[in-house]
Amino acid sequence: LVSDQVSASVLCPYFVPTGISQSHRNKPAELAEEKATQSQLIGQAMSDKAVSSGRVTAAQVAQLVFDGIRADRFYLYSHPKALGNVRARMENIVNQENPADPFLERPEIGVGLRAALRQA
Repeated sequence: LVSDQVSASVLCPYFVPTGISQSHRNKPAELAEEKATQSQLIGQAMSDKAVSSGRVTAAQVAQLVFDGIRADRFYLYSHPKALGNVRARMENIVNQENPADPFLERPEIGVGLRAALRQA
């Protein structure tokens, strides 16, 4: 534990167009009959839109991972520009403040989500 014989990297992906947003397709048969709530459907639709509009491909993320491992970097980010929300959250935690609006950097998404939930 005190040597560098083993190293690790952590991939922190953002929205990458893969099949991950459709993971509900793997739901066990005994749970298949459960209907999603309106808020779950809205969340799924927003997630689908974000994932499908992702500009970074899975192949690019894979290359980023290999490059990061070679460079012995611990944290690997597919979308470094998205770290503003992480920074704000950590500052709230350290400063013992209530969480900031998660849509601070993209207020139009928050407005759309809140409107959809009110209509549900």
